[in-house]
Amino acid sequence: MSKRDYYEVLGVAKGASDDEIKKAYRKLAMKFHPDRVSTLPDAEKKKAEDKFKELQEAYAVLSDAEKKQMYDQFGHAGVGGNSASGGFGGGGAAGFEDIFDVFGEMFGGGRRGGSQRHNSAMRGNDLEYNIQISLEESAFGCEKEIKFPRTEKCTTCDGKGSKNPEDVHTCNTCKGAGQVRFAQGFFSVQQPCPECHGRGKTIKNPCGSCRGSGLVKENRQVKVTIPAGIDNGSTLRLTGEGEAGLNGGPNGDLYVHVAVKQHKVFTRQGKDLHCEVPISFVTAALGGEVDVPTIDSKTVKLKIPEGTQTNQVLRIREKGIKSLRGVTSGDLYCHIYVETPVKLTESQKDLIRQFGEASGGQNSAHHPKTKSFFDKMKDFFAGE
Repeated sequence: MSKRDYYEVLGVAKGASDDEIKKAYRKLAMKFHPDRVSTLPDAEKKKAEDKFKELQEAYAVLSDAEKKQMYDQFGHAGVGGNSASGGFGGGGAAGFEDIFDVFGEMFGGGRRGGSQRHNSAMRGNDLEYNIQISLEESAFGCEKEIKFPRTEKCTTCDGKGSKNPEDVHTCNTCKGAGQVRFAQGFFSVQQPCPECHGRGKTIKNPCGSCRGSGLVKENRQVKVTIPAGIDNGSTLRLTGEGEAGLNGGPNGDLYVHVAVKQHKVFTRQGKDLHCEVPISFVTAALGGEVDVPTIDSKTVKLKIPEGTQTNQVLRIREKGIKSLRGVTSGDLYCHIYVETPVKLTESQKDLIRQFGEASGGQNSAHHPKTKSFFDKMKDFFAGE
């Protein structure tokens, strides 16, 4: 039976670019991959498998510049007529990396660097640490000492896995890759090397402290400088304080996530602080001054205008928090709360009654909000 034209198999025109050929192959390989057609009836599944093999054969030729040139000149005879009979692991088959791309798309993964040798230097993993500080500490900065477990280079063998470097050898089975690949029927499977267990090297006399891994688990204690002005949810990075690298690679980093505890008096919004300031009925009516606390544990005088109402907000400039990257400070916003007096004596009650009679009752100019409310209520019942 004569073979179909390879360009026809992939559905591209003769002279298509390498990128067009690769895209066409990957699209069709996804469609006819055995894992995608496993639920079809046997006859249809067999057709899909034959189609998939045909795709591999076509791509193995058209993705190779030399073979493609021979095919363009002499057709199937120029490439021996049988370029990919060995499945994933067969000689001349479509490249394993291209096949792996298809697997990645099917199962939601991305392409991995399978060619990286396990005995090459690799950066250590990053670590995370959560820390809580007070609002005062966030405002003025502080220094905190934290303790956490991390993987460190073994000092006994200097991270080499053996006291004697001559006892460390590149694994003969995987040639230092840490992984081996073998054909299993229609598939090519990659797995950790059974000889070196994925390390890429074998050790004749492993270090007694790290058992040949070159790494040990230790408790690490470091000082963290919290800058003034840092806000809740900020993250600090301590370079090189993460896990130790492999084979001489650099350490990872430590990310410290900062949470600011709730304060009894203040709440923070950016650089500004907010607090509730209770004042007496007399001070609200006549005006005056009250002492207001600030974040630096001092007090300032807040001027209360005559006729101040509950929920009115008064601002004290530059009594907030200094900017993390600047010299300016936010403001302190005081939310006024007028307290109703309680536990009055009879004489105090009489004085208030006299004041109420002298002020003309609630529906008067002395009580603008109350007057407005009663006016609206009259309009409502009048049907206006």
